[in-house]
Amino acid sequence: MKNTALTETHIALGAKMVPFAGYNMPVQYEGVTSEHETVRNAVGVFDVSHMGEFLIEGDYALELIQKVSSNDASKLTIGKAQYSCMPNDSGGIIDDLIIYKIKETTYLLVVNASNIEKDWNWIQSKNDVGATMRNLSEEYSLLAIQGPKAIEAMQSITSHDLSAITFYNFIVGDFAGIKNVIISATGYTGSGGFEIYCKNSEVKQIWNTVFEAGKNYGIKPIGLAARDTLRLEMGYCLYGNDINDSTSPIEAGLGWITKFTKKFTNSEALENEKKLGPKRKLVAFELDERGIPRHGYNIVDTDGNKIGEVTSGTMSPSLGKGIGLGYVPTNFSNVGSKIKIQIRKNTILATVVKLPFYK
Repeated sequence: MKNTALTETHIALGAKMVPFAGYNMPVQYEGVTSEHETVRNAVGVFDVSHMGEFLIEGDYALELIQKVSSNDASKLTIGKAQYSCMPNDSGGIIDDLIIYKIKETTYLLVVNASNIEKDWNWIQSKNDVGATMRNLSEEYSLLAIQGPKAIEAMQSITSHDLSAITFYNFIVGDFAGIKNVIISATGYTGSGGFEIYCKNSEVKQIWNTVFEAGKNYGIKPIGLAARDTLRLEMGYCLYGNDINDSTSPIEAGLGWITKFTKKFTNSEALENEKKLGPKRKLVAFELDERGIPRHGYNIVDTDGNKIGEVTSGTMSPSLGKGIGLGYVPTNFSNVGSKIKIQIRKNTILATVVKLPFYK
């Protein structure tokens, strides 16, 4: 099992460590609910250095990215980031990712930890244009500083105006005494903040400086369990749960990052699916009664017939009710539709709702 550059720091802080995507990762420190509330109300820091980073460079970098990704990366200018996915040849998704335009012919692709090798091999197999590819995943660390007080808490440790970095924009500059750090106004929580990309040798200094700067703002370290409840309240997809090799971006509600103004892997079939309408859709639901929906639980109609499965589910700390995502036939996907979730021996009534759960 791999460690991040901060593994010893997490253990010293009393984190409960678990294996995740081949890494030894902190799942929680003092408890999921309190960590969740810290990010919603103040500022929390996640070590997500297990994520993968690929640098794609050269005159043909954009051509390769356009071929493998569903969104239109030609729209990116230097300092902008874009959420996208990589479709496979059979209608599913290889991975979802963020694409950063660093320089005119230099792009950074940030991919999910569990898919690093798969994604690298896939992109390499499509690189018949001669783009230069470098896998930086083992060399770089990533911190997510998230919450409504993130800007205020972190402003003292950079010379850049953090409030000027708008959503899905980034700068390369000084941060916590380190030069050439990527400060990106992205995140997976829906509560604002930044993601910080730096070299492994720099991350301990940044971590310590961040916590010193944030001590008057209620800053705390946050584990992966709260990261999951936070992203689910926003309805953000998790690869391996809500999207995978057999879910299409159209049925997953990712049509907004699937642009048919260009050709990409399997684009004709996906465009056809969009025109005809998918047979099933990923929906959000809230339980009408007490209960906690979990990944893999059956979704049934009001007559008890199985119509799908829960892909993600939890007890929402912000809403105090059971929430989840799952695929159902399109005729059950309208907001207000009634479905039932099979929780052990009970079937609990649920209502299809509009995302996000947390506003």
